Amino acid sequence: EKNLPEEAKKEALRELERLSRMNPASAEYTVSSTYLDWITALPWNESTPDNLDIKKAREVLDEDHYGLEKAKKRIIEYLAVRKLKPDSKGPILCFVGPPGTGKTSLGTSIARALERKFVRISLGGVRDEAEIRGHRRTYIGALPGRVIQGLRRAESNNPVFMLDEIDKVGSDFRGDPSSALLEVLDPQQNNSFSDHYLDVPFDLSHVMFITTANILDTIPPALLDRLEVIELTGYTQEEKVKIAERYLIPRQLSENGLNAEQLKIESAALEGIIKGYTREAGVRNLEREIANICRGVAAEIAEDKIKEKKVTPKDLHKYLGAVRVMTDFDARISKPGIAIGLAWTPVGGDLLFIEATAMKGKKGLTLTGQLGDVMKESAAAALSFIRTNSKALGVPANFFDDTDIHIHIPAGAIPKDGPSAGVTMLTALTSLLTSRKIKKNLAMTGEITLRGAVLPVGGIKEKVLAAYRAGIKTIILPAWNKKDLEDIPVSVQKSIKFHFVNDMMEVLKLALENKGKKKR
Repeated sequence: EKNLPEEAKKEALRELERLSRMNPASAEYTVSSTYLDWITALPWNESTPDNLDIKKAREVLDEDHYGLEKAKKRIIEYLAVRKLKPDSKGPILCFVGPPGTGKTSLGTSIARALERKFVRISLGGVRDEAEIRGHRRTYIGALPGRVIQGLRRAESNNPVFMLDEIDKVGSDFRGDPSSALLEVLDPQQNNSFSDHYLDVPFDLSHVMFITTANILDTIPPALLDRLEVIELTGYTQEEKVKIAERYLIPRQLSENGLNAEQLKIESAALEGIIKGYTREAGVRNLEREIANICRGVAAEIAEDKIKEKKVTPKDLHKYLGAVRVMTDFDARISKPGIAIGLAWTPVGGDLLFIEATAMKGKKGLTLTGQLGDVMKESAAAALSFIRTNSKALGVPANFFDDTDIHIHIPAGAIPKDGPSAGVTMLTALTSLLTSRKIKKNLAMTGEITLRGAVLPVGGIKEKVLAAYRAGIKTIILPAWNKKDLEDIPVSVQKSIKFHFVNDMMEVLKLALENKGKKKR
């Protein structure tokens, strides 16, 4: 009746024959009947027809998400290929980016555009291989893996199947789930995926798998090789304002029992929230702050204090409290020896203040602020470069003989590592030893070598967006990273002046104020 494939039909009939010889009260009878339920309930031949209307798909993506042009373009290309070649085995898309940038919701939009069923499973913390491949049918309570369970829930053999948090899969004595995912996600193998519980091959080639991750470093290379990575790096301030107006505010008004007449939030107030309360790559905290305002206004309306409210920047303190994000860059870099670097984090870019000071001593170099080994080596390389080129830099040749140098990076509770702080450390040290201040509203990133070359680094888009959010006006980048500007929005490129350098002497010339420049 179920029209099972030949192999599954044989297995089901074999189990049915065994079942007929068992005692209905026995544990074996329960195991066999549960297996029969599973094998007959799976959608072996049931599928939903694809809606490959590219124009409609584009409208759905634009309706659900603002920005994310690179991701949308790739999805439209995927659908176009499916329209021209229906039996094509498309790549496995992997959306990588900080939390709150819309990775999971893109999957639901793709399913809506294709008019397919949508299944999502979270792999965060999964350590047992049986979670993917299923348990053997040798004990009571055995179940198929999450992939087969998802297909049964979808009642279709071609859903959009999202594997969330693929970078957080663990491994221990029970096996390595990421190795089991290799067969699930490989288009050349998954047409005969064998779940341990079913013990019959199931064709997964019709399923559209989408994965999400915050970082790529923890994904095993063999698994990463099967994925096509699409980066969602973060939103600019203008994009966040638009997202808040189109999606976040209407959603929070509805959830808090308000309507658009009762509460209006000005664009200037949204900008104030973004600058003063939520310095992040995504929009999750922004939505939380909007929810705080909605609850505050809802309380006032419920108490009959007001009938409607228009929130301006002056009202933010009342509903959200004191400003949480510091913006006093000018005050923090008012002395020689302090420079602003750019750092990459799994939740987007961030600014890194590097402070250097000197005192009497005997050739000591102290590094504080929870620095990793790579950053410690960058500091040592920067000091060696200055000692080697002391004459060209205008530093006394024997300055280190009776001097101790201390480099500190504030936010000492946060571990920091990576090569991209080398340029900033060298600039801070040179600024200190030559008593020349670093120019205002300037940040930099890059790796250094002992000969003074500036090497390229990663995460440029996240770093530039972090600088833009903080109000930085000038950025010094390695010359090799010029190509990365293609990924940065045009509005950001216009508001920041970029300098591309090949060696440290160029950096120092751009970053340090002239020595003869004195205030009257």
